[in-house]
Amino acid sequence: MTGIKTTGEKKLMLFSGRAHPELAEEVAHQLGVGLVPTKAFDFANGEIYVRFQESARGADCFLIQSHTAPINKWIMEQLIMIDALKRASARSITVIIPSYGYARQDKKHRGREPISARLVADLLKTSGADRILTVDLHTDQIQGFFDGPVDHLSALPVLADYVGAKVDRDKLTIVSPDAGRVRVADRWCDRLDAPLAIVHKRRDKDVANQVTVHEVVGDVKGRVCVLVDDMVDTGGTICAAADALFAHGAEDVIVTATHGILSGPAADRLKNSKVSEFVFTDTLPVPGALELDKITVLSIAPTIARAVREVFEDGSVTSLFEEH
Repeated sequence: MTGIKTTGEKKLMLFSGRAHPELAEEVAHQLGVGLVPTKAFDFANGEIYVRFQESARGADCFLIQSHTAPINKWIMEQLIMIDALKRASARSITVIIPSYGYARQDKKHRGREPISARLVADLLKTSGADRILTVDLHTDQIQGFFDGPVDHLSALPVLADYVGAKVDRDKLTIVSPDAGRVRVADRWCDRLDAPLAIVHKRRDKDVANQVTVHEVVGDVKGRVCVLVDDMVDTGGTICAAADALFAHGAEDVIVTATHGILSGPAADRLKNSKVSEFVFTDTLPVPGALELDKITVLSIAPTIARAVREVFEDGSVTSLFEEH
């Protein structure tokens, strides 16, 4: 006989960066595993040091890190952790990014602009990532930026089921805050059997987060409108869209988004908005200043954990979203 045979079993190991430890711990709980002990700290000049306290040799490694503020620091930490796993002889490295940084920079609007979403994908691949698992990318084409498998999870079932359980379905209208979200809004309409409306908006290309809302397409008078978006950053876009709906006679407005970035003036805008409820998932930590009664945060951990299990067991991630 030539060679050596082994009877070893596959081994799943879950690692976490420091960006959003609460979500990582909840995913670990859902999987029934412990997070691998990790030593991580910053040197005086800002450089990041990482060392895993257990051997990862031959293991299927899953590394979770949300790209939250300070976003560049946490992306760099994730790259360093991937490199450490690669050099530790991990069998495979699946990078879990609940919220993918730079996703809004997915194409060139004008000359001399970067495509930063592609750059992040290149950095992940170069550092040693074999697979990406993420939730609600800003646009689907970002999946094609990574030269390897991408599992694109959706928070729609979590958000839509929550809204559908508390709103009178007969008065419900799903609203897309712009033309780019219509496809997602259509899926909401199918799930909740509700009509669709669209808010037409125009951005100032020279001023970030500056939006002018023009018109509402569809009947919203006397309706409970659910604005569906992938992210809320400063809150300017979504609050302006809500104001337009109220101006057209909407009875109530609920805002849902997968990623609650909630930076800058978001706290004041959400607090002072006429919107009755903002519903997010916990792909990002919600800033303490935004712990308002009108903010609801739903857990995305069960969705991520089920996807991790399917990947580890060579199952189908797609099947998770074909049940309804």
